[in-house]
Formats: sequence, C-alpha cells, structure tokens
Amino acid sequence: MGDTRFIDAAERRARLGVRHLLAGSARAGSAAEVGGALVALHGTDPASVFLAVAARLIGGVEPVGAVERALYEDGALVRMHGMRHTVFVLASALAPAVQASTTAPAAVRERTALLKHLAAGSDFDADWLAETERLVLAELAVRGEATGTELGSAIPRLRSEYVYGPGKRQEGVQSVASRVLRVLGMEGRIVRGRPQGTWTSSRFRWALGDAHPAQDPAGARAELLGRWLGACGPATEADLTWWTGWKVTDVRKALAAVGALPVTVDGGTGDGRTGDGVTGFVLPDDLGPVPEPEPWAALLPALDPTAMGWQGRDWYLDPAHRAALYDRSGNIGPTVWWNGRIVGGWAQRPDGGIAHRLLDDVGAEARRAIGAEAERLEAWLGDVRVTPRFRTPLERELGAAPAQ
Repeated sequence: MGDTRFIDAAERRARLGVRHLLAGSARAGSAAEVGGALVALHGTDPASVFLAVAARLIGGVEPVGAVERALYEDGALVRMHGMRHTVFVLASALAPAVQASTTAPAAVRERTALLKHLAAGSDFDADWLAETERLVLAELAVRGEATGTELGSAIPRLRSEYVYGPGKRQEGVQSVASRVLRVLGMEGRIVRGRPQGTWTSSRFRWALGDAHPAQDPAGARAELLGRWLGACGPATEADLTWWTGWKVTDVRKALAAVGALPVTVDGGTGDGRTGDGVTGFVLPDDLGPVPEPEPWAALLPALDPTAMGWQGRDWYLDPAHRAALYDRSGNIGPTVWWNGRIVGGWAQRPDGGIAHRLLDDVGAEARRAIGAEAERLEAWLGDVRVTPRFRTPLERELGAAPAQ
C-alpha cells in the first residue's frame, strides 16, 4: 500500500476509548459534552440517551439532571429525526446540518407517502392536510406544549382515520395523528419536548420548533461527515453510507469536501490472522498515532452510539456473539465492554439488580472493573426500572434471572 497509513484494530479501539469518552481519564463533565463528542445519541428508546450519558460522565455529575437541563432548559441538545429515519439526540449547533443534509429530504418523502396513503384510503387531500397542520400549529402556539392525545382532544380532525393499504394483506384502519405529527416534526415545525412522566417515558409533549438557518445540502453533508469522522474515524465508505443513509455518491463528494485521506484499516480482531485490510478514511489532521488509554470497562445501553457506530463491527465485536446481543432487526442490546471490545451483555432484573454475563475470558482485572461498573450502574438507577424497547436474547435471559 506504499505510504498509506495502516491503523490496526488495537489503535481503532484506543481511539474509541478516548473519543467516545469511555476511558476513565476521558470522561465528560456535561451531557452537552457527551452529545458533541458522539455526534448523535440514538433517541428511539428515551432511556438509552440517559444511560449513554451516564456511562460517560465523571463522578459527581448527576446524569438525569444533566440531560434534562441540556434538552429542556439551556437547549444545548435537541431530539430530532436524523440519519436513517431514526430519532437522535444531538448538539443543537449541529441540527441545521442534520436537517439540511438528511432530515429535510426524508421529510419530503414522508409527506409524499402520507398524501399517497390518504388519497388511497380516505377522502382527505393536500388542502385537508394543510388545514389540519395549521390547526396543530395554532393550538401549540396557544398551549406552549401538548401531548398527541391532548392535541387530538382539541382538534377533532386530528383523530380522523384512513384505511392503510386498501386491498392488500396489511390493510388496516389508522389514525392520521401520528403521521401528521411525524411529518411536522421531520420538517422541524414542531419538536419533542419533555416526556409525559419520567425520563424513561416515550410519550413526549410537542412544542413549536425554531426554524433552522438555511444551509446548502452539500455543505451540510460535509459538515456532518467531518464531525462524524472526527469522532469515529477511520471509517470505510460502507460505514459512512450506512450511518448517514446517503447515496454513495453523496458520501464520496462529502469525503472530498473535507479533504479526507485514505488509510488502510484492520476490520477484524487485530490478532495478525485476519488479513482483511480495507480502505478507510480519516480527516487530514488525524493521521498521527493514538496512544492506548488506561484499561477501562463500561456497561453501555441498548442502541448506544458506540455499539451502533459502524457497519463493520468485527474489530470490536466477535461475530460469534451477534446472535446473543442483537435482535432480528439489527438493534443491539445492552453490552459489556473491556478496552474497546464488546465482551458480554447485561440486563436489569425486576428487583433492580444488574446482571451481566461475559462471553469472553477477559481475566481477573477486567472482571473486577466490570463488576465495579455494574455496581455503579445499579446504585445510580436505584428504584428506576429500565427495559430496552428492542429486546435481545441475552438481555431477556439475564433480565429474567433470579437474584444471586
């Protein structure tokens, strides 16, 4: 490969430990710092956001208060649809780039699909939808915030129904409410506010959104990809295409725009036996070696952005463990980490205890460190019970296990 820099799996894991704030010396002092470092926290399961932040904060910083302040008070973080039509929590300063590069095109497709479904299964047309949206926005302007149920009570037409998939196997009657709110949310005209209930609740209140500054989509793609490479590089073209959900041509243009440099990466275990070096990319100022941090352990939640950060995961996850740790749709459950590798899984039992199982022989030092992290997580959760939205085989088994 000539002078092309080679980054083996061990160095990739070292980068992960430091840049994802998991090594003890790299941990953060605020939720906003965590969100900025990781670029985007998976927000489909609300509890995962809080657990992901908790795993990366220095001692003495209370995670729930830190996340709620950043989301609902100082506005440092925002929850919105982003890459791959997924709900994320990300730094507010990055929201315009995500909106222009990713969410806005998806919103166009979502609105088109909704109008198509309404035309096929009801008498509602574009004018009816526009008036319904106007009423929603007007109601939120008066209320400040409201749940979907409250909006439905105030706006009867929001409770209207249509036939989804008429004449097809999946035919069924659906309410328009969730579809209308989804489109408005993806367009940024409304945003998810505080949940109804505790921080584990997925029933959010809606509020009017602030318009994002207009941004050129190509420039927005370059900004977002540059931020992600800084946090997750090196990454292959396949990693980038998967994470963003963009066309490969858009990924290549964004790589060129940020001046990304090719490197050779080890996509496997780094044991010298894989021989699977492939082309990855880093930012132009990121070619230098990264020293290995001190040994570290972490218990990360389901859908954690580190576990879900790359399409190619063999350099931090033994393929033999996938069946136990993923559901059938590819969602990863709670994981146990040691020095940049996934070495097991964990779950919370009904009595609140944290049960974990190691899938690799990691040695006595690792077992002690992992046990300490489990005790820390159990003490922090206290009376709170957390069940992942997407349950995986090992999580189900451990969660049902009797207390030891």
